[in-house]
Amino acid sequence: MHAPMNDSGHQDVVSAFAERYHALAGFAHVVQNPAEAGAKAGQILREAGATLAAMAGLPEDLVDPIVQGLAGAGIDCDSGPFPSVELPGRIDRASAGITGADFAIAQSGTLVEVATNDAVRLVSSLPRTHIGIVRARDIVPRFDDAAPRLREIFNAHGGGCTVSFISGPSRTGDIELKLTLGVHGPEIAHAIVIADGER
Repeated sequence: MHAPMNDSGHQDVVSAFAERYHALAGFAHVVQNPAEAGAKAGQILREAGATLAAMAGLPEDLVDPIVQGLAGAGIDCDSGPFPSVELPGRIDRASAGITGADFAIAQSGTLVEVATNDAVRLVSSLPRTHIGIVRARDIVPRFDDAAPRLREIFNAHGGGCTVSFISGPSRTGDIELKLTLGVHGPEIAHAIVIADGER
């Protein structure tokens, strides 16, 4: 059960998430509905020079708008299914990955992705560019608010899932404390927040 939040409360949480995500070298975009999310994904990937995007873990109502948005931008989409015998090679051919986030945490600018198979995890970690999509109503303010959701997720899956916390692009530091992006995962990270239905 999640506490109700008024319009300004939702806007504050979305703004806090976007600000923190930007601070972590990611790019956050707020759109009003799934069609706009598809158009924004197409624009992002066209500007990035992507020609093929892999897609996994999106809610059913978002699949068609995203595919249409990519098609409108001239980008091919591989939305699976992804048989295990074809992994990771099939996803590795894509220059971008698009996944749905189960929820996000504003405090840390984090997308929380639940994977019950390798395809979802690989789509968000193998391609150079990653786009994570989340509903505004699924952004919680703080770490403490995430705990009940995580308990629900693990209880629902009986432990048979992997939870990834994605805060901007992949980063690593060497012994001289020099930060490098994109060594162990995507170099470019975008979050698309869909505002519809947040009230």
